[in-house]
Amino acid sequence: MSRLFETRPGDDGLPGPERRLAVLALILGTLMAVVDTTMVNIALPSIARSLEVSASRVVWVTNLFQVSCAAFLLVFAALSELLSRRRLYVAGVAVFALAALGSALSTSLESLLLFRALQGLGAAATLSIGPSIYRQIFPTRLLGSALGLSAMVVAGGYAAGPAIGGLLLSVADWPWLFALHLPLGAVAVVLAWRALPRESARPGGFDWQGALLSVAMLGGFFVAMDGLGHGMPVWALVAWLGSSLVAALLFLRRQRRATHPLLPLAIFAERRFSLALAAQGSAFVGQGLAFVALSFLFQQQMGFTPLETAWLFTPWPLAIMLVGPLAGRLADRVNPTLLASLGLTLLMVGLAALARLDAEAGVVEVLWRMALCGLGFGLFQPPNNRELIGSVPAARSANASGAMSTSRTVGQSLGVALVGAFLAAGVAVQATLWLGALTTLIALLFSLLRVPLAAARGE
Repeated sequence: MSRLFETRPGDDGLPGPERRLAVLALILGTLMAVVDTTMVNIALPSIARSLEVSASRVVWVTNLFQVSCAAFLLVFAALSELLSRRRLYVAGVAVFALAALGSALSTSLESLLLFRALQGLGAAATLSIGPSIYRQIFPTRLLGSALGLSAMVVAGGYAAGPAIGGLLLSVADWPWLFALHLPLGAVAVVLAWRALPRESARPGGFDWQGALLSVAMLGGFFVAMDGLGHGMPVWALVAWLGSSLVAALLFLRRQRRATHPLLPLAIFAERRFSLALAAQGSAFVGQGLAFVALSFLFQQQMGFTPLETAWLFTPWPLAIMLVGPLAGRLADRVNPTLLASLGLTLLMVGLAALARLDAEAGVVEVLWRMALCGLGFGLFQPPNNRELIGSVPAARSANASGAMSTSRTVGQSLGVALVGAFLAAGVAVQATLWLGALTTLIALLFSLLRVPLAAARGE
């Protein structure tokens, strides 16, 4: 870990000692957004009872946060060039924390949903540019190690969220889950303002037409994916998907003509970036699908309680936390595409092994399969993220970061929606896990295509 803060002659990025506070600011902001997602899920039944609303309505406390966050990822990544990443990150954390306070003080579902949407906007501002700020902070020689640290933080947040939520709910009411973000947000704002790199804002205008089309495109897609998993009528599903497709076509047309495009299509000309993005999206379909499908498998078919199910999930994020930093460090020394491909192979084997579980399988049989999946994903993500951020010019790293965050969110949401659609159609849970193994195989094929491209550059 100490090598991340050493300074060598010729290093780009911040001097070694200045990296510590900057990284701490990023870690706090990321943890707030990631922990919130899983922590609030635990509180939904309590919120429903307190506000006297049905379970079908209270799920929008989570859904609206996710939709508003996902729909604005590309917008904020582009806006960071106009405002600077430091200012946007500080604003995003501040909005998230203040909206969390509003959520804690809400006495009706309507006001809670309003503040949750604002929290989603704040999270989008931080998550869309986080990886590109790591590139600003660290020299190129340490980019993989830095992104490995980021992967560890995200995995730790997802793992800790349910435990933090359960612990707080055992001693306090649900509003305290949101109030917790206020002191953390205040510290993160101060650190980010003092420590994040300063940069000049890009002169020129902003692609407002592209921004509106991007929100329509992504918002429509995520509403459709949520509806697919929750039995939305076919006509409504087709309408949302159709509107999303039309917005996507208009968005692409706009990006070819805009003076300052929201998402410069030129970055996709770099094959290493495009293949890494495709590999990430496909892999996150598999992971998103598995996380939901396994909950049904463990509880409905294998008879585990919700608490036991939570513990059975632990090896997956724990393995990512342990392997991620090592994989990132190795990615700075050897061909990162080889490491990513090895990780996808392990993830695919792990998902196939989980799909073969039967109702009589024991705890040990579950745990080693979950650990294998986490090992594979932890070995894949940091090297792949290094390819995503490092294969484009530094001036385009914010755009690459936005595309990266969007691909991850789209993939995960599609995986969750597919599980809901399969279960509604009466398909066995094991079949959905086989589908996850298949999407991981597709990710592996994308990853293998870029191995010679990275090798040709001497990596």
